[in-house]
Amino acid sequence: MTGSMKTWLLRLAGLLLILCTGVPVYAQGIEWETLNDEAISLCGQGRYDRAAVVAKKALEVAEQAGGPSHLSVATSLNTLAGVYYAQGEYALAVPLHKRALTIREKALGPDHPGVATSLNNLALLYSTQGEYALAAPLFKRALGIDEKALGPDHPHVASDLHNLALAYSDQGQYALAEPLYRRALAIFEKALGPNHPDLAKTLNNLAGVYCAQGEPAPAKPLYKRALAIREKAFGPDHPDVATSLNNLAGVYRRQGEYAPAEPLFKRALAIFEKALGPDHPSVALNLNNLALLYSDQGEYALAEPLFKRALAIDEKALGPDHPSVATCLDNLAALFRKTGRAKEAEALEKRAAAIRAIKR
Repeated sequence: MTGSMKTWLLRLAGLLLILCTGVPVYAQGIEWETLNDEAISLCGQGRYDRAAVVAKKALEVAEQAGGPSHLSVATSLNTLAGVYYAQGEYALAVPLHKRALTIREKALGPDHPGVATSLNNLALLYSTQGEYALAAPLFKRALGIDEKALGPDHPHVASDLHNLALAYSDQGQYALAEPLYRRALAIFEKALGPNHPDLAKTLNNLAGVYCAQGEPAPAKPLYKRALAIREKAFGPDHPDVATSLNNLAGVYRRQGEYAPAEPLFKRALAIFEKALGPDHPSVALNLNNLALLYSDQGEYALAEPLFKRALAIDEKALGPDHPSVATCLDNLAALFRKTGRAKEAEALEKRAAAIRAIKR
């Protein structure tokens, strides 16, 4: 893969947009380009520890060849930050994206698509950390830059629309998110074709909007289509496939179809644990969902340890005041109430409420 790399998109499929969305290669040396491409390839394979080593070497080569403010340095910073994102090391990724943004603004000017890429990457990190007030204006600025520079029907514009919609979705602003997802979907289908992996991410998140509003029926075919695209594009053991499995299983659960949901959740969990490690936030999300399935069926002894493990993962990876921690607390509290432990439940509910008050 050369420096004119194709657009990859974010969450918990989103990771790969963070790595490089249309970032051109500026370094003169073949060594730097080879290392940077290798780091991206390793990350795409889920080999994050090795990817980090190679990305650090690429950054070192870029700094030696062009100085600390060269555009190749910004690209390497972007790549290394993407690797950290994949590992759930968000605190390490943020300053790298900030530095890359500063380099690009100075070198390219404030209205260049390369600046929009850095804005998107930084905003995606903020959004993942629940810092939506910081993320939304960066997404909006990136969208404005790309629409002006590339035209309204460019895939990068679709990426920007998707990311802004995601920020709205995460805040429960579904009426704002849905039309942005639909516009992004139309652009991707026209520009990339009906089976491109980038399309799957938008299908996935548009379906999520329906589910969040209590409409699982229209979500199911979107999730199934996203799953088929990802399995064909990435193979059966990719984290993006696991995301689609998890989401499709969630629809079955909401419709009371527990039998088909459980094997999908379990397959997703196995993929996440193998690809991302046992302490990644995606593993926590999947554990929560599997625990909810068991709880719905009154299998509280199976659900409780899964809720507790998910909570421990999120507290360590995301910090004690992240919205995902509040969700874990509420889920565990609900189980405590169902099993006659009201006092323990109340303590967890109070802590969850305090976290949500901080994030308002």
